[in-house]
Amino acid sequence: MRRLLPTSALGVALVAGHPSLALAQATAPAHAARTTEAKAAKIVDAIGAGPASITRHATIKDWPGADGEMAVLRPGTNGWVCVPTPPQNSPSEPDPMCLDEEWQKRLVAWVTKKPLQVARTGYAYMLHSHAGSSNTDPYATKATADNQWHMVGPHVMVLYPEAWMYQNVSDDPTNGGPYVMYRGTPYAHVMWPVH
Repeated sequence: MRRLLPTSALGVALVAGHPSLALAQATAPAHAARTTEAKAAKIVDAIGAGPASITRHATIKDWPGADGEMAVLRPGTNGWVCVPTPPQNSPSEPDPMCLDEEWQKRLVAWVTKKPLQVARTGYAYMLHSHAGSSNTDPYATKATADNQWHMVGPHVMVLYPEAWMYQNVSDDPTNGGPYVMYRGTPYAHVMWPVH
């Protein structure tokens, strides 16, 4: 008499012998290795944004998504968060950053296009930056005739809680010293070039 397999056991037997399952099982370790390598590369990139005294104990997070959520790549203990280069940048345009608490709020507000209320002076490091950016439009992706597009270079950024604190700072990103980026927008801050 032939023994009938229960439906669930039959399903397991069929799937176990299916070529696509064998392929998935064979590629799983390779995928895990690529994921681990990608994570490690993001951590190395993010750490390059700031001084070792900060990055050594900073939390490393992935770039925020449209919802503002940031996956933790490496936990930290000092309140600073470092993020890798934005995913839309080319490999030749590194732009990682290390952010204090105020700048963390600013990054999420900018990515999600939500209002920002700066409570106190905030600091951020971008010591490995070499990407182009508009000095006037926070969402520009390329140069236009009037958006002051420039190659940014290594810098420190400062957020101030009051608009008047930007009054006597230049708007010219080529002046060789500090300048205001995105003046008149909720995302205004002072760029301090590091030579």
